[in-house]
Amino acid sequence: MRRLRLPRWLRPIGEATGVSRWIFWSGVVIVAVFVVLAIFAPLLAPYGFDQVNDGSTQFVKQASPDSTHIWGTTVGRTDVLSRVIWGSRTAIEVVLLAVVFSLLVGVPLGLFSGYVGGRMDRVLVLIMDALFAFPYLLLAIVIAFLLSDKLGQGVITAAVAITAVYVPQYFRVVRNHVISVREEPYVEAARALGAPRRTIIKRYVLQNVIQNVPALATLNAADAILTLAALGFLGYGIQPTDAGEWGYDLQRAIDDAGAGIWWTGLFPGAAIVLLVTGFTLLGEGLNDVINPLIRSRSTRKPIITPRSTTTGVSSGTTARTGSTARSTAPPPEPDGGSP
Repeated sequence: MRRLRLPRWLRPIGEATGVSRWIFWSGVVIVAVFVVLAIFAPLLAPYGFDQVNDGSTQFVKQASPDSTHIWGTTVGRTDVLSRVIWGSRTAIEVVLLAVVFSLLVGVPLGLFSGYVGGRMDRVLVLIMDALFAFPYLLLAIVIAFLLSDKLGQGVITAAVAITAVYVPQYFRVVRNHVISVREEPYVEAARALGAPRRTIIKRYVLQNVIQNVPALATLNAADAILTLAALGFLGYGIQPTDAGEWGYDLQRAIDDAGAGIWWTGLFPGAAIVLLVTGFTLLGEGLNDVINPLIRSRSTRKPIITPRSTTTGVSSGTTARTGSTARSTAPPPEPDGGSP
């Protein structure tokens, strides 16, 4: 039977062993569960994210978990389970858009700034440092507030607000790697042979820089979940009439906690913790698998043998060598002086 051959970019994942393998696949499983919930939310959720009745009667406000609403209802009469499932779709959509927007903006700017240098590099570094100096949540709130009048408080607004937070991170990582790679001998050789700048950046620089971006993207995805929840908790996130969102549900559950109504805040909070944990494990696992230095340290085996074993082997070898020499020595020649 012919063995399945993985693509080149997937081979490090297939070769991962030990703790790195466990961390990576644990993150994959957790994130995959939420992705399935997001894709099939209309089929899995028993009700809509803002549905307050079943067609004939209204849901009971803050009803405890029962056979009809297995996770109870909220102060707004919505089903908690349905809100959590629909909230997973909102979270995955915002994270995907924010990561894609950050990659499309941060990576090209970092490549250009690091390779070209000069005055444009200094200007871009100054702008990114200014953005990086802002508290990330405050920056996201400002962007969301400025865009809310034109775009509304929807998924796009939340994604753009989070994008502004993470573009400086991608810019810094890519630029620093480009500065170190552009002085390598193979880049100098391509430049000496007259290769166009675009070819050098695309073929020689980008291929060696992009390997650290997936791990950073998954770690930023975990942080983006927290930022989205914080925006919703503070009232600058997605409107409850547009989509289900966990941060908004937590904000509405503050008063319930003091009254002993635990289910309205427990399940949205647990969903946030689980998804953040999944993206964090996925990012750490990718970093261990993709980074060749970490991978070589984790797979390298000690080659030093114990002293006693070495001594015993050496002495045994010496004894065997000596006995062999004695057994193979030629017999003494007879004395030819007297007959």
